[in-house]
Amino acid sequence: MLKPLLIASATLAFGSAALAQAVAERPVPTPPRGGPPLALALEAVQTAQAACEAKNYKVTALIVDSQGTLVALLSGDGASYKTPDLAASKAATSLKYKVASGEVQKRAIADPSFVAELKADPKIGAAHQGGLPIMVAGQLIGAIAVSGATGGQNDEACAQAGLDKIAARLH
Repeated sequence: MLKPLLIASATLAFGSAALAQAVAERPVPTPPRGGPPLALALEAVQTAQAACEAKNYKVTALIVDSQGTLVALLSGDGASYKTPDLAASKAATSLKYKVASGEVQKRAIADPSFVAELKADPKIGAAHQGGLPIMVAGQLIGAIAVSGATGGQNDEACAQAGLDKIAARLH
């Protein structure tokens, strides 16, 4: 009686281990990344960076998808080491609030209690102008941001140049 029980237990244990290994080795499909395609994202950051470079601004331009995942980043020669993080914060601001980061900055200036909400978000910290949402048919698909120009309005103008370059081809 004990021998058949031991054989059954061993068979069950071996079978369970084999099944667990088969499940663990099976590739788990990941959902496709949303947002702008890589080719368009690269074109947009190159255009944004070139627009600022033409005005002698040393900047970083980046694009993230709707989940905040980095799609493309271009940091120009001479750009400060801080600009990638600042651009990422501007993009996160535009993603979260679905408007230009400069609009969020204006709201923070007018509403000091809103500043605490911004500070509580580790991806934002403080609102700075220079980030724009990327919208397609009313849906947020990502954000573009620039950091490093003199004044946020110049960062935003360069980001807008990059977005304008690809806007008609987004779908």
